[in-house]
Amino acid sequence: MTLTKVQFRRKCLDKLEALPLHNKYYRDLQVSRNLLLELGKIKNKSILFYYPIRFESDIRKVMHYLRRKNKIYLPFMQGQSFKMVTYRLPLSKKKYGIFEAGNSLKDIKKIDIAIVPMLGVDGNLQRIGFGKGMYDRFFSRVKEKPYTVFIQASICYTREKICDSHDISCDVLITPRIRKLAKNVKIGQ
Repeated sequence: MTLTKVQFRRKCLDKLEALPLHNKYYRDLQVSRNLLLELGKIKNKSILFYYPIRFESDIRKVMHYLRRKNKIYLPFMQGQSFKMVTYRLPLSKKKYGIFEAGNSLKDIKKIDIAIVPMLGVDGNLQRIGFGKGMYDRFFSRVKEKPYTVFIQASICYTREKICDSHDISCDVLITPRIRKLAKNVKIGQ
């Protein structure tokens, strides 16, 4: 029997829901440390972050640290996808419980780095998300693919290639225990 995306997504969600809460802070700290090892020395880059929800790794400290020398953006949901807006306070809670910065007329066309949360990853290092396709639609509109970092609170991986061709892939996968390079890509300083 072949594993489907729906089955694998459910398996990953179950795994995330079963993670103990008593060590969430430690897991988030490990992910943040691995992310800083990957991105800590960059300067003058534009970076798309996510603002974490319950299952996702809390990387806000990294976002605040990198904000000193880089342009930081957050997703702002629009219909079936999102646009990028500059990270600024106050944030407000929107659809799916996601916090967003206020809308902006600024049309941001290019980013250097994208930090993307995910539930799981398949054999091609393609993303299994929550099933709404927002990141896939967003990346299909981006002219130049940014250096993409996938973040997972706990590794959920299948060797099977279950994703579709439009599903986004990563350059680096980061979990509390793993900083795995998918490709030999340098992002510069």
